[in-house]
Amino acid sequence: MSDNLGDIGLIGLAVMGENLVLNMESRGYRVAVYNRTVAKVDAFINGRGEGKNFIGCQSIEELCKNLKRPRRVMMLVKAGQPVDDFIEQVLPYLEKGDIIIDGGNSHFPDTIRRTEYVESKGMLFIGTGVSGGEEGALKGPSIMPGGSPEAWPHVKDIFQSICAKTDSGEACCDWVGENGAGHFVKMVHNGIEYGDMQMICETYQMMSAGLGMSNTEMHEVFKEWNEGELDSYLIEITRDILGYKDEDGNETVDLILDTAGQKGTGKWTAVAALDHGQPLTLIGEAVFARCLSALKDERVTASKVLGSEQPAYTGDKAALVDDLRQALYASKIISYAQGYQLMRAAAVDYKWNLNNGGIALMWRGGCIIRSAFLDKIKDAFDTDPNLVNLLLDPFFTEAIKSAEAAWRRVAIAAVELGIPIPAISAALAYYDGYRSERLPANLLQAQRDYFGAHTYERVDKPRGEFFHTNWTGRGGNTSASTYDV
Repeated sequence: MSDNLGDIGLIGLAVMGENLVLNMESRGYRVAVYNRTVAKVDAFINGRGEGKNFIGCQSIEELCKNLKRPRRVMMLVKAGQPVDDFIEQVLPYLEKGDIIIDGGNSHFPDTIRRTEYVESKGMLFIGTGVSGGEEGALKGPSIMPGGSPEAWPHVKDIFQSICAKTDSGEACCDWVGENGAGHFVKMVHNGIEYGDMQMICETYQMMSAGLGMSNTEMHEVFKEWNEGELDSYLIEITRDILGYKDEDGNETVDLILDTAGQKGTGKWTAVAALDHGQPLTLIGEAVFARCLSALKDERVTASKVLGSEQPAYTGDKAALVDDLRQALYASKIISYAQGYQLMRAAAVDYKWNLNNGGIALMWRGGCIIRSAFLDKIKDAFDTDPNLVNLLLDPFFTEAIKSAEAAWRRVAIAAVELGIPIPAISAALAYYDGYRSERLPANLLQAQRDYFGAHTYERVDKPRGEFFHTNWTGRGGNTSASTYDV
C-alpha cells in the first residue's frame, strides 16, 4: 500500500504549482495534487500529467490520506489569508511530525507566526522562497527554505533534486534558517531584483534618450555585456527584448506603456530596511521609480508645463557606453552589499544563523537575479563568514575602485542631459557615504537638540554619554530621552 502513496502533496495547480509538480515527477517522485477548483485537477491529470506518476485528489482529506509519513503537504497559493485558510483545512488530517510547506510569496512575519502556530499543534512548518518563474519551476528553480529545522531532513532530498544546479553541480537550495528566514531571504532577493531591473532600465534610457541609440545597437551592447562581468539572466533577457520584433516588424519594446507594476515584495524589502535601520537606498529608489512611472497622466501634463527637451550629447558616445557598463557593475555591487547588510541585521534581530555564502549559491542558478557575479560573493563569505560589508572584501574593493571614475562620469552626464538615474546615483551616494569617516550628522544632531532637546554624543567623550546644550539660553537643562529607530 505504501508504495502507492505519494512522496509529497501539492495544493494549488496554477502556473507555478503545475510546473513544480511536473519537475518533481520527472525526478522520480510520486506527487498527490489538489486544487480548490477540482476541475483543474482533472484537467491536469488528463492533460500535462497524463500517463505520469500523479495522484489526482478531489479533497484535502484525500490528498493527506495518499501521502507517506511524515506527510509533506506543499501549498502554492496566493499569499495572505488563503495560506492561513488552507493551513486550517489541512491540519485536521495531519499527525504529529507531519510537515506543511508554504511555497508562495508570503511576507516573512506571517511565516514567523505560522511556524509558531503549526508547531504548537505538533506539526512542522516550512516557508520557502521559490524563484525562477514558470520556466524555473519546471526545469529547476532557486529554493530558499526556512521554518522548523526538524523538517529539513524530510524535504532536503526532494528540494535539492528539483532545484537548479550550478555549472559544477551544486544545488541552488539549502536550509536558510529558523521560522521566517527563508521568506526573508526570498524577499531580499526580490528587492535586489527590483534594483537590478531599475539600473538596467536607467542604462537603457541613457543609451536611448541620451545617446540616441537604436534598439538594434543596444541589443548588440547588451549581447556583448552578457559575455563579461555583467553575465546574468536579466542582461540576457534585456538583450533579447531589445532585439525582438512582432509579426508586423514592430520593435515591441517601443509599443509598451511606460508604467511599471509591482506585487509588493520590493516595498516589503524597503520597509524591512527602515524597520532594521539599514540604508537600503538603491532598492528604495527602485521601488519609488515604479511608483513615479505609474503617474503617467501627471507626467505627460508635467512634460508640457515643465518641458522635456533634452540636450544632445556631444561627447564620445562609445566611451560613455563603456562608462555605463562600469557604472552598472559598480551599482550592482552596491545593491548586493546593501541587501546583505539587511540580512545581517535581520539575522541578529531574529536570531537566525544565516549562511551568507550559501545564500549566494542559492541565487547562482534558477532565480531571476542569477549571475556569474554571485560566485564572487560566495567566495567572499567563504573567505570571511563574518564579513561586515561586501565592499570590504578585496575583490569588491578593487572592482568598485576600478569603476569609480566611469561611475562619476555617468552621473555627471545624466545630470547634464536631464535623464533620471535614481538607482545608479543612489548607489554612488551610498558608496561615498559609507567610505566617509565623517558625515554631517553632527550638525543634524545639533539641530535635533536645538528644537527638541534630543541630546547628542561628543567626539571627546566616550560613546554612550549624552549631552544637551541650552542653545538659546531660554530652554533650560531638561532633555528628551534617546532611542534608535
